[in-house]
Amino acid sequence: MKHKVERKQTISKHCFVCGTENQESLKTKFYELDNKELMSISKPTPTHQSYPDRMHGGVISAILDEVIGRAIMIEDPEAWGVTVELNIKFKKPVPLSGPVKAVARITRNTRLIFEGTGEIILEDGSIAASGYGKYVKIPIQKIVQETGGDSSLIIEDDSQAPIEVEY
Repeated sequence: MKHKVERKQTISKHCFVCGTENQESLKTKFYELDNKELMSISKPTPTHQSYPDRMHGGVISAILDEVIGRAIMIEDPEAWGVTVELNIKFKKPVPLSGPVKAVARITRNTRLIFEGTGEIILEDGSIAASGYGKYVKIPIQKIVQETGGDSSLIIEDDSQAPIEVEY
């Protein structure tokens, strides 16, 4: 099904999942969709491998943690999710041969805590892994202040976002 991209989210310089200046990063991009879900597209390399041409389970978990935790920004752009609990179910291998799509949504949202679910979706539309997470909401500015006030830790990614995505 095709979905319109409403907005592209900001990213970080040194994050393992989305970092623009991290050599080992998955270079993940995040797209807020018209159905209130968040889609991520990651670019794995052999560094992210477990068995030959298969993504490591810890890397799959990191992608799901990031996309679920960021989904809150659709409803609350100033919030950041800090993981309290993360449960992953692995169903199929995730190949390293192409982009990896993940989709997440918020299932419960309170003043301080939110919960969400997400999936890694293979090219054929099947689900390779699914996850559930519980997060504490923390304002992005508080995180920036705790790191010494260096606002360059969270930067705008100016590259063109796709108009539509499909999954």
